[in-house]
Amino acid sequence: MTDATATPASSDVSGSLLSEDQRTRRRNRAERRFQIYGLTAIGIAVAALLALVASILINGLSSFQQTFITIDVPLPVETLDSDGDGQLDRVTTFTIKPLLEQAFIARVDELGVRPEGMSDGDIGAMISGEAPATFLDFVRNNPDRIGDSAEFRILANGRIDGYLKGGFLKPQRVTMESAERDANVTPDQLRLTDALVEQGVVAKQFNWGFITAPDASENRPEAAGLGVAIIGSLYMMIVVLVLALPIGVAASIYLEEFAPKNWFTDLIEVNISNLAAVPSIVYGILGLAIFINFAGLPQSSPLVGGLVLTLMTLPTIIIATRASLKSVPPSIRDAALGVGASKMQTVFHHVLPLAAPGILTGTIIGLAQALGETAPLLLIGMVAFVRDYPDLGLDGFTDPATALPVQVYNFTQRADPAFVERASGAIITLLVFLLLMNALAIFLRRRFERRW
Repeated sequence: MTDATATPASSDVSGSLLSEDQRTRRRNRAERRFQIYGLTAIGIAVAALLALVASILINGLSSFQQTFITIDVPLPVETLDSDGDGQLDRVTTFTIKPLLEQAFIARVDELGVRPEGMSDGDIGAMISGEAPATFLDFVRNNPDRIGDSAEFRILANGRIDGYLKGGFLKPQRVTMESAERDANVTPDQLRLTDALVEQGVVAKQFNWGFITAPDASENRPEAAGLGVAIIGSLYMMIVVLVLALPIGVAASIYLEEFAPKNWFTDLIEVNISNLAAVPSIVYGILGLAIFINFAGLPQSSPLVGGLVLTLMTLPTIIIATRASLKSVPPSIRDAALGVGASKMQTVFHHVLPLAAPGILTGTIIGLAQALGETAPLLLIGMVAFVRDYPDLGLDGFTDPATALPVQVYNFTQRADPAFVERASGAIITLLVFLLLMNALAIFLRRRFERRW
């Protein structure tokens, strides 16, 4: 019997595992190229996002500031209350406007800064057309001030405001050169503006009116605000929340926990997924045909807008809710059923609380998506010019209103370049609301999330 000796392995192995061969080098180079491609794509996306955000901020942040003129305005009794009965119903903006202009002219002459040859009419034209209406409200709310004088802050017109806004990144809308060709402003008015800025009579201040005031006419961009649009968007979100959340959650619970698995439920699931991909303008056509033409609901009302957005948001909420219900482990259901709980008790006492963070997150994201929709609202008439605030009660849901994205569209359709600034400011406001809603979704998910 002979010992079997093991034959050594073949010695023609070309390399060692510790050294790279040509094939390994090719594979490593391909992997590095793929990483470079991915980093390049991310860099391009981030750069595009930063450019977009920077453009919006540069153009829109100035809309939160406005140019005001501070003057002391006399309130003569013979002009405002000639009868002496304290009734100011007969006082109009035509009565107030000369008082403002005369007070402003008197202040300019007192400071001695009137450019040579400048007329009283050109000085008075520097005041916004919205100022008389604002001052009229002040007079009616303070009748005890009649016979005295009041220091009042009034809006300068849009051209004066455009002259004072601008800088390195944002050029001035109005310059001395453009004023020579502009029928709405003169170089003398701009020179007077510079002199009044030095005296502290004219200054830029934070503009609360941009957030609280209603829209303004084509000729008064300095007075345009987002108050009606913000209230309209709030009313529509209330309608969407009240309708979409219970209907969407109830439909999801039935389809996921109680519905039999057959061709009919499969058809429903496919159609829900398809509805989530339908263009939003289709929902606007549907709302116009059903809610306005057939049901006769008031056009341009938050109620109709909320109903249209509810139809659009329902598929998103149903899909998110079903995904949250599926993420609950089957062992939770088995344990509840094993100790004698009914099917409904299992769902509502155990499964639904565990799925609540995902449901809330999906609902808030659906609301944020609805808040930014424009196309369906244009078709139901919310693009109309709305000056009056809707009521703060239930009647407000049927009053004419507009929404933030529609207000952005309205601003961009107007000729005055000051409305471009207003549109960017409205976009910033809308983005702030969207960021707050998404931050709330993240907080709720982390606050109520349970790990197992």
